[in-house]
Amino acid sequence: MSTTSRWIAAWTIAFAATTLAAAPTWAGQEEQFTPEFKAVRSAPDPKHTPKIVAPDTVKRGQWFDVTVSVGSGGDHPSLSEHYVRYIALYINSAEISRVYLHPVFSFPKVTFTIALDEGGVLKAVEEPTHSAAWESSKPIAVTP
Repeated sequence: MSTTSRWIAAWTIAFAATTLAAAPTWAGQEEQFTPEFKAVRSAPDPKHTPKIVAPDTVKRGQWFDVTVSVGSGGDHPSLSEHYVRYIALYINSAEISRVYLHPVFSFPKVTFTIALDEGGVLKAVEEPTHSAAWESSKPIAVTP
């Protein structure tokens, strides 16, 4: 290895070490996304808790509607500064579908048309812009 190659390698290592070092944090930034903030919330909150409207029992493979609206105690706002980013629907731990919403033009209410092979727990997850995701669930049985 030539002297020039050694200098280039040494310079590259030094540059990478200083460039890839941990990014600086500003006051309060490290506490901004605490584990409590990142956790999905399931405690009821009239403004954020998703409301699931679906039958209790369905036939295997038959299409049916599941409507998820956000805000059981009133409608969640859909403003440019505060709105619902998405609403997702799960069966047990498998995501079935997800709808992304636009502020101002999208009301936080979605109807999914789905079919199931087996029963379980429907789970709706919604994430607003000012907090972590919120969820609610509803058991559903599937008959032959």
